[in-house]
Amino acid sequence: MRISLNASALLGNPDVGQMRDHAAQAADQGFAGWWLAQTGLVDALTLFTALSGQTGNLELGTAVIPTYPRHPTMLAGQALTTQAVMGDQPLVLGIGLSHRPVIEDALGMSFDKPIRHLIDYLEVLNPLLETGAVDYDGEAFTAHMNTARPGNAPSVMVAALGEQALKAAGRRSDGTILWMVGPKTIAAHIAPVINQAATDAGRKAPRIMCSLPTCVTDDETAVREMMSEMFAIYGQLPSYRAMLDREGAAQPGDVAIVGSEEQVTAQLDALAAAGTTDFAALEFGRNDNENARTRALLMGRL
Repeated sequence: MRISLNASALLGNPDVGQMRDHAAQAADQGFAGWWLAQTGLVDALTLFTALSGQTGNLELGTAVIPTYPRHPTMLAGQALTTQAVMGDQPLVLGIGLSHRPVIEDALGMSFDKPIRHLIDYLEVLNPLLETGAVDYDGEAFTAHMNTARPGNAPSVMVAALGEQALKAAGRRSDGTILWMVGPKTIAAHIAPVINQAATDAGRKAPRIMCSLPTCVTDDETAVREMMSEMFAIYGQLPSYRAMLDREGAAQPGDVAIVGSEEQVTAQLDALAAAGTTDFAALEFGRNDNENARTRALLMGRL
């Protein structure tokens, strides 16, 4: 299981310079990847172009870009341009549907037929990334284009939790990006569904990237309670609530990676055994000591 960092906590007080330094340190320390959410007013792909040349061969990934606000033709152009600037440095274009309250209440858009939307999105996005040409008439998206590409295609992964989304991801992408999903759910639900869909489509085994808040601490109970409070929304959104229920977790903090060095090691081992191919830690120490212990343990897994 490859170990990466999820830098999305830095978006709470966005400082591009701080994010650049964080990514450069991740590269210097040998982490496999550096992931950033597309939320608020920081554009992840634009930031990735600024990191080019400063982060070696560190994989950069969006976790994730919501599909509804961006037409797939526009996102294809932005992703191809970003990959061209990055050259041979690997880019993962992580996309996802987001959630009905965000799309309908915050953006005033319809969240009708989300799986049809996702399938049509990928049917337009993928060929544009791969060849620069698409000829597709869909219910949610239509595109007829044949144009030159500025660079090679990045990898595409999909935030998928439900069965239909996992099947779409397995058939049409390189894997799934998970948040707030524990090892029991990965082993019994995520991995079997997406792996079978990829096999049926003749695709290579998909990546399963799991990201969770992570903290090495001597006070597991307090940290989990704090995480449950800070991430309470994920216990309420239906798609995440369903995953927590599958795991038997009452609160988001229950699936976080928290405890002593030995406990955190065992929790990471459980994720790997469940079928997780990539783990992106959202480091969540409450003080310098917990931050240092957390980073040291993660580096010991590289």
